[in-house]
Amino acid sequence: MSESVFTVSGMTCGHCASSVTEEISQIGGVRNVAVELDSGKVTVTSDEPLAEDDVRAAVTEAGYTLVTS
Repeated sequence: MSESVFTVSGMTCGHCASSVTEEISQIGGVRNVAVELDSGKVTVTSDEPLAEDDVRAAVTEAGYTLVTS
């Protein structure tokens, strides 16, 4: 198992968090997505480490922005 933490900007409500969770959950191997709305922190548990490009595409599809560290 692998745990990755990302920051997503633009989320303001529960629907926003649900959209991001839904899109990231569609990435192969993702087991759990936990969103902290106040901070924009998204913790993803997956079988293998995730490619940032895959997460970025999912977040963009949901209508938000992945913050690059």
